[in-house]
Amino acid sequence: MIFFILFSIFLTLASTSVVYAEEYVVDIPFGAYNPELNTPADTWYDPPQMSILVGDTIIWYNDDKEGHTVTSGEGSGRFGWMSDNFGTPDDYFNSGRFMPGESWSYTFEDSGVFPYYCTIHPWMEGVIVVEKLIPDFPHDATGAKVEFPLLQYTPDLDIEVNLSWEPPIIKTHEKIQFVYQFYDPQTNSNLAAMKYNFIIFQNGKEIFRDDGLSQIGGDYRNFIFSNSGSIIIRIEGIHTTSMFAEESVTVKGDVKDKEQRSVDFTSVVYDNPEKITHEAYHIKPAQRLTTYYELMIIIILVPAILFLFAFFWIIKKPKLSNNKPGAVKL
Repeated sequence: MIFFILFSIFLTLASTSVVYAEEYVVDIPFGAYNPELNTPADTWYDPPQMSILVGDTIIWYNDDKEGHTVTSGEGSGRFGWMSDNFGTPDDYFNSGRFMPGESWSYTFEDSGVFPYYCTIHPWMEGVIVVEKLIPDFPHDATGAKVEFPLLQYTPDLDIEVNLSWEPPIIKTHEKIQFVYQFYDPQTNSNLAAMKYNFIIFQNGKEIFRDDGLSQIGGDYRNFIFSNSGSIIIRIEGIHTTSMFAEESVTVKGDVKDKEQRSVDFTSVVYDNPEKITHEAYHIKPAQRLTTYYELMIIIILVPAILFLFAFFWIIKKPKLSNNKPGAVKL
């Protein structure tokens, strides 16, 4: 029984693990030491190019008959060494010389493209492509998992702002829809006709700003990011357009308080492995609900006014006399 319980706990812990770092092998085949075309080695490093994720490890095995290095930088190419080009290291990693039958490993903690070569045999070249690990859950800029909708209060605690976005994992060149709503925390009711500024900062720089007017307590903005990096979504200057409503959600009620009514949400944008460009898009709704309300009012009022005009015209229309010109009274 105890064994069964312990085994169940082990399975539970194993199932909750999300990500494991991987190890990959690159072989230095026999004949890599020879730059000639008709050597036993088809490639100097096998495979010559490998794609991994941040945190993964590459192990190089020396199956050749001479010592080699694994040094980051640009090699000479197959014949460059004949022109005194022996490669250019960039000091990102360097194995030093390791002999036949030995191996050397390196764990990549940064994303990017890393060419490498052998300083002893500079025609030997390879490439490691390291991609960022993209999580499968929404999170803030610190990496902490979040659940939608996110909730923030303005500094005066008068307005509650909820925010969510779709899709939940933000990638470059992919349309993201930010949806947000405003509430009165005292009554838990929607606040309509809220004016505000919607701002996005990325890597410390403002990349987008737009003013807004919410309807029925909510609004949205679409945006496509061209670059990866941490972001801040700020909704600031939140206030209503109604004087009566303003009194119900304002403690001090001056202009300075309105300017300080802002909330910040954070997240991270990842490089999209499937897209490198994007097309034009609509940032916000082409028509707001106020437009529809105005059209509805026009559609209802215009026929009503015409009906009333016709009704009163009929009532007040003068009656025609029965006397006709030339008629003789008896």
